Amino acid sequence: MTKVSPFIVNYRRELKIRVDIRRKVKVEEATEFLERIKKIQEEARVALRKTQEEMKPQADRERKKVKEWKNGNKVMLSIKDLVFKKRLAKKLVDLYVGSYIIDKVVSTNVIKS
Repeated sequence: MTKVSPFIVNYRRELKIRVDIRRKVKVEEATEFLERIKKIQEEARVALRKTQEEMKPQADRERKKVKEWKNGNKVMLSIKDLVFKKRLAKKLVDLYVGSYIIDKVVSTNVIKS
């Protein structure tokens, strides 16, 4: 019984390639291509790291120091970004609400009360 390629069964013609795909042969062109791609990726990785290091001081220049919050601290909530259905005149509304006690600090910007 002869082996029939699945390609012949599906498309009714012989697959035209230079290398027998059933054999486990390393093709030099493929190996060279793989090495070239790895080299390009490493060069890109190095360039990105260098650029990140150069840009970090510029990005940090605009950043503010963040206060370290701890459990049990009392905080006030700014209403600047809150949305209300009915809003009173701006000059009559307090700028901050509550006096909340911190239960858990999730991250530097997220606090559970």
